[in-house]
Amino acid sequence: MTGVPGLPTMKSSMTEEIKPHIIYTTEEARGFLKVSESTIKRLLKKGTIKAYKVGGQYRIWGSEILTLVSPTVENEVYGVYKHIKDKAKKALEKW
Repeated sequence: MTGVPGLPTMKSSMTEEIKPHIIYTTEEARGFLKVSESTIKRLLKKGTIKAYKVGGQYRIWGSEILTLVSPTVENEVYGVYKHIKDKAKKALEKW
């Protein structure tokens, strides 16, 4: 199976489990999340994924990757979105 250069093959990333106490490279994180290099850079720059820079390269704890894909995070984001939406709706009704 051919893959994208620099990314783990689909087969290897699908069979490997993300372990919370293991440190991963950005390339490994990209493979797990199935995102591009620019997307992983943006997530790191915005602080969406917390990472540590070691020797000029980022290292990411597995727990950070798991937190990002967790349904809990999705539910929290939806809760914030719903709160803002309701607040805006009330403000528009008063206007």
